[in-house]
Amino acid sequence: VQLVESGGDSVQDGGSPRLSCAASGYRYSSDCMGWFRQSAGKEREPVATIDSDYSTTYANSVKGRFTISKDNAKNTVYLQMRSLKPEDTAMYYCAAAPACAWYNRGYWGQGTQVTVSS
Repeated sequence: VQLVESGGDSVQDGGSPRLSCAASGYRYSSDCMGWFRQSAGKEREPVATIDSDYSTTYANSVKGRFTISKDNAKNTVYLQMRSLKPEDTAMYYCAAAPACAWYNRGYWGQGTQVTVSS
């Protein structure tokens, strides 16, 4: 099982990059997929999740700015980021887990860095 993130970049305040996570060796259509982030000195935190029925959740700090989506045919999940702020700077990780059991049964990617400068 492999999750590979891409799309991370150094962007200006207000930028709108899109992160992608391609899954191989794994059919996640019936599982939860999510994006998490970890910045220096902080714990990893959930950013956005999408369930098998396409229901989504978002961290309060990104609501209205980030959108999670998935393409089951491509086995890929996306995170469209808008109106980025310097506090969004972090390593962003993709995860997949049955029943959203991220830390017990989840698979994780290696992460992609997003750096926002003012």
